[in-house]
Amino acid sequence: MNLLLNILWIILGGWLVCLEYLVSSLVLMITIIGIPFGVQTIKLAMLGLCPFGCTVETTPSTGGCLNILMNLIWILCGGVWIALTHVGLGVLLCITIIGIPFGRQHFKLAALALTPFGKRIVNS
Repeated sequence: MNLLLNILWIILGGWLVCLEYLVSSLVLMITIIGIPFGVQTIKLAMLGLCPFGCTVETTPSTGGCLNILMNLIWILCGGVWIALTHVGLGVLLCITIIGIPFGRQHFKLAALALTPFGKRIVNS
């Protein structure tokens, strides 16, 4: 079922979400300062390509205060707007019964887009 839903996700616009994140990660990786943020947008791109069957888990505190600081910088530099975009798309998709599974995936993307540092994507 996850395979079928992922195929539908890609056909109905998941490829565009992935492409936007990949292009933005390339732009971020031009500078040395942007490399950690580019890595996080690649993580978002991979989840944006095939979100069904994946869960987002918080890693045991490997980064400590650095994760908190990087998440704060991420939020201040646009993470809130990315998350709000996914929340808005999720609400629009949840209006119809058919769109509910896709809306739930946008809510998952919104949670990761708000604070990506210190989280990992796990296939379930």
